[in-house]
Amino acid sequence: MTTRPISRTGGQILVDQLIIQGATDVFCVPGESYLAVLDALHDADTKVTICRQEGGAAMMAEAYGKLTGRPGICMVTRGPGATNASPGLHIAQQDSSPMILFVGQIDRSMRGRDAFQEVDYGKLFGGIAKWVAEIDEADRIPEMVARAYATAMQGRPGPVVLVLPEDMLTDTAEVPDAPRVEAVESWPGNSDMMKLQKLLWAAKKPVLVLGGSRWSDKAVGAVTRFAERFELPVVCQFRRQMLFDHGHANYAGDLGLGCNPAIIAMIKDSDLIIALGGRLSEIASQSYTLIDIPQPSQTLVHIHPGPEELGRVYQAHLPIQASPTAFAAAVEGLQPPQDIAWKGSAAKAHESYLGWTGNPARLPGALQYGEIMAWLRDRLPDDAIVCNGAGNYAIWVHRFLRFRRYGSQLAPTCGSMGYGTPAAVGAKRMYPEKTVVAFAGDGCFMMNGQEFATACQYDLPIVVIVVDNGMYGTIRMHQERDYPGRVVATALKNPDFAALARAYGGHGETVRETSEFAPAFERAVASGKPAILHLFLDQQAITPATTIDQIRAKAQGKG
Repeated sequence: MTTRPISRTGGQILVDQLIIQGATDVFCVPGESYLAVLDALHDADTKVTICRQEGGAAMMAEAYGKLTGRPGICMVTRGPGATNASPGLHIAQQDSSPMILFVGQIDRSMRGRDAFQEVDYGKLFGGIAKWVAEIDEADRIPEMVARAYATAMQGRPGPVVLVLPEDMLTDTAEVPDAPRVEAVESWPGNSDMMKLQKLLWAAKKPVLVLGGSRWSDKAVGAVTRFAERFELPVVCQFRRQMLFDHGHANYAGDLGLGCNPAIIAMIKDSDLIIALGGRLSEIASQSYTLIDIPQPSQTLVHIHPGPEELGRVYQAHLPIQASPTAFAAAVEGLQPPQDIAWKGSAAKAHESYLGWTGNPARLPGALQYGEIMAWLRDRLPDDAIVCNGAGNYAIWVHRFLRFRRYGSQLAPTCGSMGYGTPAAVGAKRMYPEKTVVAFAGDGCFMMNGQEFATACQYDLPIVVIVVDNGMYGTIRMHQERDYPGRVVATALKNPDFAALARAYGGHGETVRETSEFAPAFERAVASGKPAILHLFLDQQAITPATTIDQIRAKAQGKG
């Protein structure tokens, strides 16, 4: 802390607080409303990443929060800049990721007149952010930034919005800095762990379900040892697959879209579900069909750091307010029964997982996307960071790739399109030594594909795999199920994405056949440039298991 406060501008005070809080990166689109902050960043060690659109900047900040556990920092200007950032805020809220959005604001003297780009951010973001506040006085910046960090990280993490009036940032103040904030860990009580021990000893068919945020390498290791001691089958929630090694003998698979039916059957047949960290929300619960609401028929132990989530949907038999990191430490003390009634169930579940993900089925077209996933599965480094947005193309990623380490996955559980490319840029900016691969559908890429220019600007050699089937595939799939043959508003006419990569200064190649992919990928990596591989996928190959014609025929009662 500053022992003798010196006179500083609001902009300088703010940047000093970010440095104290350990903010290594700031993702932004510049604006005149916070020039004083940008000027203070000029002399700071914090890396500033200039983005091409505020939505991309916010998604990079969310990805930072996902990977580090500390808030990602995004800075945008007022009005359109703030509204453009809202998709990243929504991802942070749904995915429970710590993030702080700083919004430049109009001069304080103009408020309430509907001045140029004036917005009431409390009303705009109040339903998404954990806390929205406007800093009226420069001498309150340390207090407000410290509170923002605590709010973003503690309980169920999420986004915070701090609004910065332009004239406040040029005011000067003599104020001490706030200390570095660490999230308060909520620990399970001894009685909770004793009850859990008894439930495990009485169980016949337990299953461990992992999800949520506030994890760490250490916590993943402790939970892995817990699963090994008790021989528990382990399931990861939707797009939380990096929480357990897919090569481990206890791994059963994930609760996502296109889920292995054996997992659903195992959970429904279970007599003890230990849900650690996650909310068991819509996708993970298979549209709220896996567990009865409000009173589960299975014995449910629900561990979550946010008290508001315990009892929100499911009335668990044993609710435990604890962060995954704290619970993982506490669970080291539990001992398995002498005779494990469910012995062999984990091995059986893992065998089912290997069968479900082993050999992709052949689908129409010269390019077999499943075979490409299998090739990548055997060649990507264990610490590679795999990113994706939303769309049917991601079903292959989650089913056939195998995540081996914590910190290797960036994917929005809220199903936000356009996430993969900016997430990859943010990840490579943070971890330049790691392989970073982004997957995007043709519609998904075009939503934030301009951030490929950001990768080129900072010489970030990410590989973006654009899967082009000339349509919004997920919507077309639902269209065929509900209104078979009545195709409207889902067809796309796309540019040459490989040529686009070269126009930006990157490496670009077109892949039309399966055999072309492996050498193209190796050339992309060897180029040392940001790269786009433009894959053409037959429209019939709509999921790993079915075609458009089959979906239509079934809907029409012909299949």
